[in-house]
Amino acid sequence: MRISRLVLLGIAAAAVLAGGPRLRADPAPQEIRPPAFAGQFYPADPAALRAALEGFMKDALPARVDGPVALVVPHAGYIYSGQIAADAYRQAAAAPVETVVILGANHTSGSFRRVSVYDGEGYRTPLGVARVDRDLAAALVKEGGGVFDASLHEREHSVEVQVPFVQHLFPRAAVVPVVVGSADPESCRRFGRALAALAAGRRVLIVASSDLSHYPERRVAAGVDRRTLEAIAGMKADDVGDMRARPANLDGRGVETCACGEGPIRVAIEAARALGALRGTVVSYANSGDTAIGDPGRVVGYGAVAFSRGEAGADLRALQPVAADPAGALDADDRKALLRLARETITRYLRTETVPLPRGGSARLLRESGAFVTLKTHGQLRGCIGRIQPAGPLLQLVGTLALDSAFRDRRFKPVGAGELKDIEIEVSVLTPPVSVPGPDAVQPGRDGVVLVVGDRSAVFLPQVATEQGWSRTELLDNLAQKAGLASGAWRDRRARLLTFRADVFDESLLK
Repeated sequence: MRISRLVLLGIAAAAVLAGGPRLRADPAPQEIRPPAFAGQFYPADPAALRAALEGFMKDALPARVDGPVALVVPHAGYIYSGQIAADAYRQAAAAPVETVVILGANHTSGSFRRVSVYDGEGYRTPLGVARVDRDLAAALVKEGGGVFDASLHEREHSVEVQVPFVQHLFPRAAVVPVVVGSADPESCRRFGRALAALAAGRRVLIVASSDLSHYPERRVAAGVDRRTLEAIAGMKADDVGDMRARPANLDGRGVETCACGEGPIRVAIEAARALGALRGTVVSYANSGDTAIGDPGRVVGYGAVAFSRGEAGADLRALQPVAADPAGALDADDRKALLRLARETITRYLRTETVPLPRGGSARLLRESGAFVTLKTHGQLRGCIGRIQPAGPLLQLVGTLALDSAFRDRRFKPVGAGELKDIEIEVSVLTPPVSVPGPDAVQPGRDGVVLVVGDRSAVFLPQVATEQGWSRTELLDNLAQKAGLASGAWRDRRARLLTFRADVFDESLLK
């Protein structure tokens, strides 16, 4: 599966289905919904899916909430939002859950305004069949004003992507798949209160499936999503609704919605309050632009929130920004963190079709810096791609470049899983490039060099001259040839030379 295809997944919603809903008063027996998005939003291979879930849960943030009543969990493709989803589920992983009510958003039928409860026996995923708690489902239709309507579930990803997490963490639990057709306050209030009444005294976990802002650039999303998460954690459903009405007034900054699952969020808040939850905790936040494959110019936001009993209020500590250290030299732990991230990113992509979310480490790893990731096999170049100019936090950039070097270097075929044991990874963290007056200012072995002549350019890292044993003239001649120019083109009066230095380290540090 190529990265270019994956970029399209997890951000786009499912296409609107033709025709109206097929309503029934009674559940249809023995119906098991097949997976519609396996191989798209999450791995279709059972082993790869298990490995992906294990990786996300291994990296999940520690539980900060004791026995949450309800969660808000994102529902994009796992490669984008899987880690934030895992952070949410970690809060309930130790709880004795018997039934998980999954409140999905309505991406498939603009005309459907009610609440659809799945009326079959189970939801199938590559991990098997998750049994539906049909008694609770029927009671929700009777008491909550829902309807039995399988058509709303046929192509709805917001419910389906939650089921593998439930199967992985609560293998004996049943599910109740629900699609909340609209964010109408009265219908959400009625359904939420009915859900609470039916869940009281039972081991029920409520999951509201919702992404956040669509599709501003990364920094705009972070600001908009913070306000939305403050409203959610404050359990102020109407404030979430106010955010929905606000995109038209966001100065044309590309925000199409602030929360695509406002209806599920409203129901969860109503049910949580009725069950005695008074506190909302923001567990984690990221957007697709923070991932190794995301486009920072067009993102979707993801938040993990837990509602729990205890002291009233909102815990927003996860939204506190961490200031980057723009000048501190990387230490041994920083270098090891970057090397491990590079290898883990390539490995997980090959084995699970997912990637780790770049986070953690020191403030030095949050600074913006140019970098290269170089792959070698038995000392021979296997891939090398980098950015001279800063392009986002260093930690994220290294993850991105690891994927690019493994799968997008056009000089080589993509790296295969069988090669991983022989791949050696080297990371170069760059200083900003500066123009120099002429070739005499270039010192081979110390300086990386950029040559620009007209619309042609090329770059060599500092270590290249040392590895090849080149003199200054040989370095610049080969650089000109790399740019598709004649050997002496660096002598042209139009030629520009820039130099930079690099902190270069490889996986020998990990031994």
